[in-house]
Amino acid sequence: MNVAVLLLLGLGLLEAEGRCFFNRTQEHCVCYNLSQESISSIIQCLPASVVEFLGGELEKYIAFPISNLDPSAIEMLGSLAIRKIIFGDLLVPEILLARVLRFFSYTQVQELVFECCVFEGRGSWDQMACQDLPILSLHFHNVTSAPLTGREQDFSSLSSWLETLQELAITGSHVTNLPCGIGRVFRALRSLDMAQNSLGDESLMSAFCKGAFPQLQILNLQRNNLTSYHSVCESVQLLHELQHLDLSQNKLMADLSSSCQWPASLRIFSLSNTGLDKVLTPLPPSLEVLDMSCNHLHAVDISLSSLKKLFLSQNMLEAAPSIRNYPMLETLHLDNNLITELPWDEVKLLGHLWDVAAAGNPYNCSCSGAGGLQALAGMGHLRQGWPQDYICHSPPRYQGRLVKDVPVSVLQCNSAAVIAPVCIALALLGVAGA
Repeated sequence: MNVAVLLLLGLGLLEAEGRCFFNRTQEHCVCYNLSQESISSIIQCLPASVVEFLGGELEKYIAFPISNLDPSAIEMLGSLAIRKIIFGDLLVPEILLARVLRFFSYTQVQELVFECCVFEGRGSWDQMACQDLPILSLHFHNVTSAPLTGREQDFSSLSSWLETLQELAITGSHVTNLPCGIGRVFRALRSLDMAQNSLGDESLMSAFCKGAFPQLQILNLQRNNLTSYHSVCESVQLLHELQHLDLSQNKLMADLSSSCQWPASLRIFSLSNTGLDKVLTPLPPSLEVLDMSCNHLHAVDISLSSLKKLFLSQNMLEAAPSIRNYPMLETLHLDNNLITELPWDEVKLLGHLWDVAAAGNPYNCSCSGAGGLQALAGMGHLRQGWPQDYICHSPPRYQGRLVKDVPVSVLQCNSAAVIAPVCIALALLGVAGA
């Protein structure tokens, strides 16, 4: 078999025979319907950098021999180009998974992905004790497995590897809790994605206990069962390295008496589509990106000296926030609100602001309203939706017209500025004639 593998590596086949196929760049190989008969086809995927297995019967491989590989086989595995492996739509016996992970310890695979898989039974993880793995990124999406509670011993056996893991994603998998003891194993984890699960306020508090995820920088809790803004704040207070927090698509309730302080390290904060009708304070003082789009905000009255990007689209704002409160602002999105005029006098004084999106608002196309938008567009600041999505709602003579088509010449918008000099000139001529 080793001779066949070497021949295949040398040939660099564009298309594998049987059920496995390469893409045109030879980088991605996809195998369909795994079975014992497809082994020869799978071998031909070894030159790829990404290998994907979709469908099949993994339970037939439970007795697959992993241990006692000879030195030549270990050397060959270490030379493979495969860096990412994807398993999709599979029934995975957990005992086989334990053996497969040990197999990966001989490879250079850095990313492992499971999509739409069912994990069956309980594996024996003792053989993974003190075993290092090159895998740095582990993703599970729409998977079914035994609950995490009570499995601390399994994670302890994997601690030698999990202590070096950098990215973990468990999404769309109905997870209801993340035990404290498990979080303490992930010593080097930088990114944790728990989107589209069933985490509640109480389970979140226990998940991020003292000593859990000490290096975590990115946390995605989008679309869970979180309801209390104050409880979430208290839950993540011990994440001293946290820089990016996504709470979007949770239905949060405000606690006006809250004095909880978010981690001072937080730079990116998403509260999009959380049902909030006001911006809750305090916010992290060094925040650089704040996303509060798709809410029920009627006004935004906060000051953040470090803020660079502010997203407020699809709210109920009747006026744009005072840009003077954000001296470092570069991006401002205000699409689909109730704003009738942008504060042009403030915008033109803020040299950093270069990306403004404000389409879908009911604009008053008076001279100042239309003139300000046309000036922004002329400077290249209106980056999205201009001109087709900027439409006048008033005054009646311009209703339904594009803002860009509204005449804003000096003669039309400020006739006094033109007539007064003319009158003065005529008066001087009259005096001179007399």
